[in-house]
Amino acid sequence: MGLYCDATTRAVSDFQQSRGLPVTGICDEATWNVLVEAGWVLGDRLLKLTSPNMRGDDVTALQGELCRLGFDAGRVDGIFGPRTAHALLEFQRSCGMPGDGVCGPDTVRSLDRMGRQSGQGPGVSVLREAERIHALSKFVDCRLVVGQFGGLSSVARAVARAARAKGADVILVDEPDARAQAEAANRFRAHVYLGLEASIDPVAEFLYYRVPEFESAAGRALADQLATGLRPHLPVAPHCEGIRLQVLRETRMPAVLCRLGPVRSVVDHATALAQACAEAVDIWINSDVRPSSPS
Repeated sequence: MGLYCDATTRAVSDFQQSRGLPVTGICDEATWNVLVEAGWVLGDRLLKLTSPNMRGDDVTALQGELCRLGFDAGRVDGIFGPRTAHALLEFQRSCGMPGDGVCGPDTVRSLDRMGRQSGQGPGVSVLREAERIHALSKFVDCRLVVGQFGGLSSVARAVARAARAKGADVILVDEPDARAQAEAANRFRAHVYLGLEASIDPVAEFLYYRVPEFESAAGRALADQLATGLRPHLPVAPHCEGIRLQVLRETRMPAVLCRLGPVRSVVDHATALAQACAEAVDIWINSDVRPSSPS
């Protein structure tokens, strides 16, 4: 009927929740962009390298299939970048197709045929992520980005100091825009991104990147370790969840966003939380991160 009624608000809220967006029930610009991306199914359009990069659920599906078949498209993030284009080109050549780097109907059919003939597994991107962390033998080799989205600057500085004291190379990013934070981490070629987001409510959420086609096994392991290490200093029991948040999606390394509150309590325990964060990352670097398929 063209009315933004209660049912529409609930539907928007449900969509935002499923996509890792702030649940407001309001279709703002960020929500609309994700709605547009969700409308694309693999095969609906030609996929190729463009500027700006093409985005959508069809790109996510393409990356997931390429990685599962052993062609490294990088992180399954729904962004058609150079790594995805290279993986697509290699797949086409391996199938005896013209290597044009464009995913059209013939390529989709070949992906479907090859997919039905192959087994299930975590995909090459998951394995590469785990290998990169295994290559970190000690904390002093780690490049860490600590980002905060407002309200927890003192905690972020304390985490950076604690990590530097253990020998890590650390930069702080104090920027409210998630994409800007991800770009800073990618430019720094960080091994780890650790984000801090304040809440006025008692909350302790440790969020890592997960979509149906991909789960960051290293991010999940880090979230679990942070939850374990920080639990004695938190007002509520911690909760870990795989989700599709922008900052987690667009960082090219294992990333965890810590939503903590209430702010006053978190700030009052900044030193203890910072030491626990640094220790958790140290333990995680030396742990056995085993890749697995999303359930």
